[in-house]
Amino acid sequence: MIFEQIIDHIYPLPDNSKRALMDICQERTFPKGTRLLRAGRVENRLFFIKKGIARAFSIVNDIEITFWLGKEGDAVISMKSYIENLSGYEDIELLEDCTLYQLESRQLRLLYAQDLHISNWGRRFAEKELIKTEERLIAREFRSAKERYLELISLQPELLCRVSLGHIASYLGITQVSLSRIRSEIR
Repeated sequence: MIFEQIIDHIYPLPDNSKRALMDICQERTFPKGTRLLRAGRVENRLFFIKKGIARAFSIVNDIEITFWLGKEGDAVISMKSYIENLSGYEDIELLEDCTLYQLESRQLRLLYAQDLHISNWGRRFAEKELIKTEERLIAREFRSAKERYLELISLQPELLCRVSLGHIASYLGITQVSLSRIRSEIR
């Protein structure tokens, strides 16, 4: 997915504003297994996935808990660092070789101060990320594991081919044994 499409999907911008945002963007490639963001650090960069898959996780009692999976077009960001300039609580690992669009938070904030259109784009970006987080929270709290799995295969079937079942199970909040049971029930 090209950066211009990602920009427009968040909030369409006039050409001058879009160009200014694209001017601070760098395309970067990283190998599978790269820890792009680390818990306990203030992260000064945010990324959008051009090509590849990433996951966010936290370590609880020596167990990695995956709570986010991202694919082409998704933002890779520590919202706590982005909004509050505080240390994040998540690690973000690349599950495939990835091509990413990188933005420096400082440069982005300067554009927010200079251009109302870009500022509105940034507000809309944060709002959309909040809605995604809220949807994940509601699914975890109010849907059964089977319902969460069926929703995943309905909305993001490509993840099942590209992400290990261990990460999928963790993302769904279940064990791999429970995931295997659910998968055999619905075949």
